[in-house]
Amino acid sequence: MKVYPDKLERELKRGAAPVYIVSGDEPLLVQESCDVIRRSLKAAGYTERQVFHVEANFDWEQVLFSANSLSLFADQKLLEIRMPGGKPGDKGAVALKTYMENPPEGTVMLMVTPRLDAPTQRTKWFQALEGAGAFVQVWPVDVKQMPRWIKERFNRAGLEVTHEAVEMVVSRVEGNLLAAVQEIERLSLTADGRRIDADDVMESVADNARYSIYSLIDTAVGGDPARTLKILQGLRAEGTDVLHIVALLASETRTLARMADGVSKGQSLDAVTKNARIWPKRKDLVSRALKRHNRHAIDRIQQKLTRVDQSVKGILPGDAWTELTDVLLNLAGKRVVPEPTRIRSV
Repeated sequence: MKVYPDKLERELKRGAAPVYIVSGDEPLLVQESCDVIRRSLKAAGYTERQVFHVEANFDWEQVLFSANSLSLFADQKLLEIRMPGGKPGDKGAVALKTYMENPPEGTVMLMVTPRLDAPTQRTKWFQALEGAGAFVQVWPVDVKQMPRWIKERFNRAGLEVTHEAVEMVVSRVEGNLLAAVQEIERLSLTADGRRIDADDVMESVADNARYSIYSLIDTAVGGDPARTLKILQGLRAEGTDVLHIVALLASETRTLARMADGVSKGQSLDAVTKNARIWPKRKDLVSRALKRHNRHAIDRIQQKLTRVDQSVKGILPGDAWTELTDVLLNLAGKRVVPEPTRIRSV
C-alpha cells in the first residue's frame, strides 16, 4: 500500500502495519517520515528498537533471529533496517520473503532506503513487503514547489513571513531543505512574535557561522581542494557532527552517481542536470564534477564514505575525520593517498 508522507500520521492512527518502507533521496524528509513512524509506534507500546545496517556481506539471519526472539524488556519491538544500497541481494531477498510469510506478532519492520527505481519495486521481495505494509515514497521538493514548502515551514513554526523573505530564503538555501529548516529555526529565535521580513533574513545570514556543510559540499563538488580542506577544518573546530556531513554527502554522491550513469549512456550534461532537478546556480559545479568523475570513480568515493560511517559507529577502526578528509579531497579532484607501488618479485 502506498502512503503519501503527509498522510502518514493519519494512517498510523488506524493501527500499526507489519512493515513500513521509507524510500527517498532527500535526507530531511526521509528522517521526518521515519520519526513519525517511530513516535507513533513508541506511543503504541513498541518500546524496544533494534537497528541493522545492511552493508557488504550482511548476515540477514540475524534479522530473522531477532524477529523471532522473545524480548526481555518489551512485549513489542521495532526492527529498523537501513539499506543504503537499496537492494538486499539474493540472500536478503529470500530472508525478507521468509519474514513476510509469517510476520512475528508484536514486531514491526521499518526499512529505510534511497529512492527505489521501478525494476526494484517489481521484485518479489519488495512486493511482499509492500503488499503487507506501507510504502512511503519521499519525493524531493523541486524548484517550483520550494517557495510554498518554505512558507508552510514558517507557518508550522508559528511565524508569519513576507513573500520577499520567502524568496530570499529560497535563494540562499538553493534546494537544501535542511538548510532551510535551520534558517527558519534561527529566525524563530529572534522573531519575538513579529512578522519575518527580508531585513530579518539578511540579518540572520550575516550572523551565520563562518562555515556550513552546504558550502563544504559545493566547494568539493566544484573542484577546489584547498578551500574544501579549510572549510572542513572550520566545521571540525566548531564541533560539527561527522554523521551530519556523511548523510548530506551520501545524498549528493547518490545524485552524482545517477547523473554519471546518464552521461555514460550518451546523455548530455544539460540533460542529466535537468533530469536531476539541479538548481541553476549549482549546474556549473555539478557539471565540473561529472567531467572529473565517471560512475566507477563515484562508486569508489561512496565506498570510502561508507568507511567513514562505520568508523564513527566503531564498526571499523580508524579516525573518521581523516577518512572524511580523504573522501572530500578525492571528490574535489585531489588524490590524497598514492596508489601502492608494485614490487617485482626477485
